[in-house]
Amino acid sequence: MNNKFAELNLNPSILKAIELQDYDTPTKVQKKVIPIVNKGIDVIAASKSGTGKTAAYVLPMLNKINSNLNFNNRVLRGLVLVPTRELVEQVSKSLADYGQFLKVKHTKVMGGASRTKQSQVIATGVDIVVATAGRLLDLVREEILDLSSVNFIVLDEADTMLEMGFLEEIEEIFSMCSPRRQIVMCSATISQNINKLAKEFLNEPVTVQVHDRRDKVNLINHRAFKIDKKKKKELVTKLIKDSTYDQILLFVNKKDAADAAIEHFNTQGVKAAAIHGDIEYKQRVQSIKDFRNKKIQVLIATDIAGRGLDIEKLPLVINYNLPETTDDFTHRVGRTGRAGNTGEVISILTTEDYNHFTKIERNLKLNVKREVHEAFPLKDRQPRQKVQAKKKLSEKKGRKAPVKKEPAKSKKTTKRDSNRSFRR
Repeated sequence: MNNKFAELNLNPSILKAIELQDYDTPTKVQKKVIPIVNKGIDVIAASKSGTGKTAAYVLPMLNKINSNLNFNNRVLRGLVLVPTRELVEQVSKSLADYGQFLKVKHTKVMGGASRTKQSQVIATGVDIVVATAGRLLDLVREEILDLSSVNFIVLDEADTMLEMGFLEEIEEIFSMCSPRRQIVMCSATISQNINKLAKEFLNEPVTVQVHDRRDKVNLINHRAFKIDKKKKKELVTKLIKDSTYDQILLFVNKKDAADAAIEHFNTQGVKAAAIHGDIEYKQRVQSIKDFRNKKIQVLIATDIAGRGLDIEKLPLVINYNLPETTDDFTHRVGRTGRAGNTGEVISILTTEDYNHFTKIERNLKLNVKREVHEAFPLKDRQPRQKVQAKKKLSEKKGRKAPVKKEPAKSKKTTKRDSNRSFRR
């Protein structure tokens, strides 16, 4: 195999592990980020979900930490902060896969898992910790974990962490680490809060932005079905039962909508499970495991619970509810069509969704045909669709069209003329 990762100055043992994962060509974000990180420079990397951001920091992190290992006295040097437990699992798996031929030790620190076991592993000596902020701070305050030696920090899904209100925790954790540290911040977008955090803690960072959202969406076949509000569940059930896919990820906006969907599918003979913040972590892990092993056909998720969910060759994503933002839509879409594979996305639209879906299409430069299922003719009153006037070429290029002079109006006016002045 002609492995182009060899051009990135990575350890031969890492290259061997990459080949076992059947990867031979770095993604755009990996090509740009890895050489910068290898030089010890701070980085802000902005790229959409499914573009290879995890490997973009995991590979150089393993490379750097492996070069200075002390087997007799392991000192914690690497820290990866993520917003959800599911992402802890995903990053931990990447470290295990790419570091399988190295002697770098890592461990997971997160809520919902045994604090005693985590403490015992830490006591034996580890090189990298992958953590959620809350449990990490708990262990630091109990003096089970010392961050003063950490000189390589990654803040993954930075935008999500800040949206969830973790700014103070992140600032506290950063301040506990070595002053001679390298920081990599990964995010889908670069917000004002990210810039504020970078200004406070990063040292002359390089910003890498990979605008391949359009490329990502092009790997996916998009469909949209218009449906009456009261027939939504019935349509989705029929689409699932008629489908040949044995793995379908269905997104909803609220926890109670996920619970209602489970209740409905159970009565329809569809094997399904849900993941959201109110479900016990062990149960969420088991549901994802069952989904991966194809023991259940449908996994229902909220946006936060779906962060970091990586199902190999997932064929179909259904938007039962449209997300609030285009970025969230892209994140959902990014669960399928990963690693160069194609996928399908179906969005379910009631009359309330038409304008919002049009905005998403415009942002992503999509044009998705609205279908009506033959078994579900529309009965809800349909809104009038605004027909957008085509812009002239001069207007598209930003030039103002010449203003036509109107003929002078007669000063004489008549008296008649003067008077025209699952739950949602």
